[in-house]
Amino acid sequence: MDPRRFADLVIFHRVAAERSFTAAARSLGVTQSAVSQTVKRLEGDLGIRLLSRSTRSLAPTAAGERLLDTLTPVLSEIDAELEDLEQLREAPGGRLRVTCGKHAADTLVWPAFSWLVQAHPEIEAELSVENRHVDIVAERFDIGIRLREDLEMDMVAVPVGPPLRAVVVGAPRYLDARDPPRTPRDLSAHRCIGYRNAGGTVSPWAFERDGRAETVKISPAIVVNDGDALVAAACAGAGLVYMLEDLAAPFLAEGRLTEVLPDWCPPFAGYHAYYSSRRQPTRAFELFLQRLRRAGGEGQVM
Repeated sequence: MDPRRFADLVIFHRVAAERSFTAAARSLGVTQSAVSQTVKRLEGDLGIRLLSRSTRSLAPTAAGERLLDTLTPVLSEIDAELEDLEQLREAPGGRLRVTCGKHAADTLVWPAFSWLVQAHPEIEAELSVENRHVDIVAERFDIGIRLREDLEMDMVAVPVGPPLRAVVVGAPRYLDARDPPRTPRDLSAHRCIGYRNAGGTVSPWAFERDGRAETVKISPAIVVNDGDALVAAACAGAGLVYMLEDLAAPFLAEGRLTEVLPDWCPPFAGYHAYYSSRRQPTRAFELFLQRLRRAGGEGQVM
């Protein structure tokens, strides 16, 4: 249907309901002349008179009554649906689909997601945990959580997690047998264990010191695509690993791993929630995002 035709039908329906061009124009916020011209145009397009007019009264013709019998329930149903959608905007109910990687899920997303579904069981919630890049628009997710550097420019990005830090670690038995690296360039003399990311490439090792950034593309002796496998390989003395500090922390505390190059590994911005700028957020979306942002501000989800 021509969009103009639909608008003409709505105006005709209002005129018939009000039994007045003046009252219809007032309720629609337009001029009486515009309403009158719209009805005339509709009648001209259809080739039939829809309203009987006199100086004192206005009423639908038989053809107008027939058209109203069809229009009234349809427009009432549309109005009711719009009201329901407005209520959905305010109520926590509805559906929420979230995507993130495993580390983000374990450290940040799951506590907020768990709180949401327990506090609001009426929400239909889905959490998809996978390390590959996800196009949330194409795959119909409401929100994703990734590192800022992995996001497209057309996404709204909101920081939701505390700063993160990467470390280079190795087992004491590995480091006891050779000189530990003093600078990132010294890594070329060491066995390094690489991580293959979701894009299929081995992630480079990024360093910074005194405002000077340095990226090292390692030639790994071993490549894995799982954080647990990184830890296991490092603890086994297979070589040096570049990984997030919180994953290595328990093993550093136990003495099973030792950190090297600590002065070259400052903290960096943590996780960001991202979503399309063209979406209209539901109440469930807003509650979830607020919970994540609270985690970022306080360092944990309460």
